[in-house]
Amino acid sequence: MADTDPTVDKETLRKRVWNELEEREQARFPFPPHGRISNFAGADEAADRLAELDAWRSADVIKANPDAPQLPVRRAALREGKILYMAVPRLRDAKCFFRLDPETIDDIDSATTVSGCSRFGERVGPDEMEPIDLIVSGSVAVNERGARVGKGEGYSDLEFGILREFGLVDDDTVTVTTVHGIQFVDEVIATASYDVPMELIVTPERTVRADIGDGKPSGLEWETLEESRFEKIPVLAELRPDTQ
Repeated sequence: MADTDPTVDKETLRKRVWNELEEREQARFPFPPHGRISNFAGADEAADRLAELDAWRSADVIKANPDAPQLPVRRAALREGKILYMAVPRLRDAKCFFRLDPETIDDIDSATTVSGCSRFGERVGPDEMEPIDLIVSGSVAVNERGARVGKGEGYSDLEFGILREFGLVDDDTVTVTTVHGIQFVDEVIATASYDVPMELIVTPERTVRADIGDGKPSGLEWETLEESRFEKIPVLAELRPDTQ
């Protein structure tokens, strides 16, 4: 892949990818693809490819994002007997994750939807969770170095930071994204130290192991968090160093 401007603007890249998914008719419901982790043609095939990897097979506990293109990933996790965690939207509760246990769920298709996880899952705080073996994140774009662009709200990276503060993830926790080939881009994406790299990139056609360099964030970077985050996310207020 050819390197381009390393200061590529993430919002410009988002819009380009969203437009291309739409124009090439590779976006799938919900529409439009813009402003979200876009569903894409071949999401089922990407999930199937992910399920063939050793990193997936050896994982007993998985955290996955709640977006539409990763729905088949979440269903595969429960069908294979894995514990699945999903974040409460915007981490707005002190018990900010849903724990889905396949042994207690008889309707996997419903339980793995955005609305179903709150009915079938148990709300838990990070202090009640098992260590995570593998994280699946949705992406708007990702490159060969594992630099990921999300929809711009930063919750995926924030969730990793919180889990790391509780010792539930570390550098050995496998990070994966499933994307359409259009979303696997040539651009060099400027990243911050709190951005979580994707070490495995899975499309419907191929799997790429990224060169992620120095590893994963070591925890929350308190100085980068806006005050509004503490007001809206209880677990951050509890963890905040100056309140200990």
